[in-house]
Amino acid sequence: MAKQTPRTLSGFMELLPAPQRQMERIMEILRETYSLYGFTPLDTPVIESSEVLLAKGGGETEKQIYRFQKGDADLSLRFDLTVPLAKYVALHYNDLAFPFRRFQIGKVYRGERAQRGRFREFYQADIDVIGDGKLSILNEAEIPAIIYRTFSALGLKRFRIRVNNRKILNGFYASLGLSGKAGDIMRTVDKLEKIGPEKVRDILTGDFALCPEHAQEIIDFISITGDSGAVLSALEARRGRNEIFDQGVDELKTVVQYLGGFGVPAENFAVDLTIARGLDYYTGTVYETVLLDHPEIGSVCSGGRYDNLAEYYTDKQLPGVGISIGLTRLFYVLGEQGMLDPELPTAPADVLILPMTEDLSEAIALATELRDNGIRAQLHCEEKKFKQKISYADKLGIPYVIFLGEDEIRAGVVACKDLATGEQTKLDPKATIYRIKAGLDARNRGTVIRE
Repeated sequence: MAKQTPRTLSGFMELLPAPQRQMERIMEILRETYSLYGFTPLDTPVIESSEVLLAKGGGETEKQIYRFQKGDADLSLRFDLTVPLAKYVALHYNDLAFPFRRFQIGKVYRGERAQRGRFREFYQADIDVIGDGKLSILNEAEIPAIIYRTFSALGLKRFRIRVNNRKILNGFYASLGLSGKAGDIMRTVDKLEKIGPEKVRDILTGDFALCPEHAQEIIDFISITGDSGAVLSALEARRGRNEIFDQGVDELKTVVQYLGGFGVPAENFAVDLTIARGLDYYTGTVYETVLLDHPEIGSVCSGGRYDNLAEYYTDKQLPGVGISIGLTRLFYVLGEQGMLDPELPTAPADVLILPMTEDLSEAIALATELRDNGIRAQLHCEEKKFKQKISYADKLGIPYVIFLGEDEIRAGVVACKDLATGEQTKLDPKATIYRIKAGLDARNRGTVIRE
């Protein structure tokens, strides 16, 4: 029988054990951080009915979706975590307490062209707060604090959370009589950092037939910069031209007002009038987070406020605010940039026990005692040479090896070697456990990401 050549499909990430442990550590930090803010974990099916998943229908999403038939069922793989959340909240509305706060880390699927740093199967890490009828703007002010704490816990320092409000943009374009072209204008303005103000102006006047005065006013508006106070002062000076604009300024001021209390330093936050995010989906505060030393990566965390999460499934008004991290892409880029700390332990075990006797009872009892004390222990009982067993521990990065022979058992001690330093001790089990725990604590003090 002919052998099949093993291969992984293009656009699908498959990690070796050590980087997989790094990915798992990042997920653990995300779960811990999100839990600090009262978010509950949620999981939804990877496969949904196409009718349910594509309730909105049309657009690029439908072109990229993985869709298939199973018997009479028309099924699709989820393409994000937001649509399944909308279905979940609509379905379980009577059983949920609002505001409903959930986090979800899960794989999504998009059949787009695979390219460097872009995947067809990838993890997203989302948080959302869903209200019943209304949702306090305090939730929008808290989101930057969650972003800040999350990225700080991962080890990042030089990042900036850029914030705007869609009402400000919509109100501004309405005041110029350009509401019908607002979407095209925002798409163009979004390219400002890549192509510069001159080309943005040319596109606005050429492709979308804006008069030079309006094009210049738009460029001047999105070029308002400075600290948060300076930008808000400039926006205050434009009050009175449009009601929606004024409402957006009030909301943005509220978000900025509470940032200090939520623990977000000024250097990690900026009001940025170029941020628009989704053209139709977001209706209020919008967020993008960038790494200051790696602008080429683009936004590593984005999201915002939306008015009606589940409008395609229920008549109930369910406003929300949320953010999403494209975790697989972020992990790939961090690895490519050498920003994943290689010194953090990635071994599957903390201790490798090498029994030196035919009777394995004492070794098994020791392994159980180590595990009872929270130390991950592996018994190595294969018929291999001693050197091969040490090499096995080295290759996996297991920091400690325990030798347990007749002499140690008679003396009531454990021979334990630190493979990093070469130091070997013979102590009683309790002292050995204390030593190993102290060593593990020291090894785990670093962060997953280093700048």
